[in-house]
Amino acid sequence: MHTAAYRSQCEAEEHRHDASRAGPRPGLTLFALALGTFAIGTGEFGSNGIIQLFASDLEVSLPLATYAVTAYAVGVMIGSPVITVVAARYNRRNLLLFLVGLFVVGNVLSALSASLGMLIAARFVTGTVQGAYFGAGAVVAAYVYGPGNGGRAFATVMGGLTVATIIGSPLGTFVGQLAGWRAMYLVVVVIALLAGAALMAWVPRTDALAGSSVAQELGALRRPMVWVVTAVAGLGISSIFAVYTFIAPYITDATGSSPALIPIALGVFGLGMAVGNQVGGRLADRFAYRGLVSGYALVLVFLVVIALGGSSLAVLLPALFFVGATMMMAIPTIQVLLTSYAPEAPTLMGAVNLAALNLANALGAIGGSIVLGIGLGTLSTAWAGLVLTLAGLVLFALTVPRFPPPRPAAPRGPARAGSAS
Repeated sequence: MHTAAYRSQCEAEEHRHDASRAGPRPGLTLFALALGTFAIGTGEFGSNGIIQLFASDLEVSLPLATYAVTAYAVGVMIGSPVITVVAARYNRRNLLLFLVGLFVVGNVLSALSASLGMLIAARFVTGTVQGAYFGAGAVVAAYVYGPGNGGRAFATVMGGLTVATIIGSPLGTFVGQLAGWRAMYLVVVVIALLAGAALMAWVPRTDALAGSSVAQELGALRRPMVWVVTAVAGLGISSIFAVYTFIAPYITDATGSSPALIPIALGVFGLGMAVGNQVGGRLADRFAYRGLVSGYALVLVFLVVIALGGSSLAVLLPALFFVGATMMMAIPTIQVLLTSYAPEAPTLMGAVNLAALNLANALGAIGGSIVLGIGLGTLSTAWAGLVLTLAGLVLFALTVPRFPPPRPAAPRGPARAGSAS
């Protein structure tokens, strides 16, 4: 995500270390971390582009095949917070290498899956890696770049995920179409092995990257508004996945176009996500809620455009761009809200944010599969996304403005004349 989305997390980590650090090659460390996020993003988003391929090969319906996508999201929801807690005291370098190894195993099992049940289990295992990798990556990025630069460094690391939506996912889909859906997961394995080698070579060996207790962070889970914001994110962001998961059938079934256009549509969507991420980060810097409210409200318009006019390629492609852009506008604000409600628990809130986004992934895929299953047509998944996002917007309006996050304590001293109370 944008710097703003993880600023609190990175600041909390970078202040654990002094200015003298052991990394003479911070750029290479950052590249290694970003290569890992690129591999993770390519595997996650690439699965959506090959869903029709593995559904056909495993002889299951498209709605049933979406459970493999949902399983990955559930893996993130469960695995991100759990691994963050269980591995709290492990050195971050060692944790990153373990996570890359687990990611490789999950994708190998995905490529070898002979049934939908095995694929679902493999995608669940693979998903447990994501949130913990990003959290550990934040620690390492903040360390090698030093105080004042951790947020910028981690934004660059997260850029690997953005590149995955624009290049990795379309490329993985293209490989799947040429060589079979299993080949896509094997390509992800190769990228992950390269990332693991880069991490081993360029992440410094130092006790400064040792873990620490998360007992204080766990206390944040007792705060009701943390769970409310998680629900707002899970419901609202789900429309992005109610669309993205079904881009392949949109192209082939709804518009009657060649499957060769699927990677192009995925790339258009990813480009919209990249643009929206940058806009959303700037909004999160300047305004408390505008990024979230604007993103949720605007995406409703483009979901209607897809549902009513998406059978035309000239309508569908621009609408895909704007769905990706408007939804990504909201995500940095969600992370800022979470860390504002629990400022003492930034690392865990980073994991919770990713869990919320993957709750959205699961809800979007499930909502879309339900409307497909009852025969409402391919483009009806956009209506499922609209209902879910509208529910998130209503929940936000009823809660967050009424119970805003606490403001940082103001310094003591005489009040300025004319200052707002």
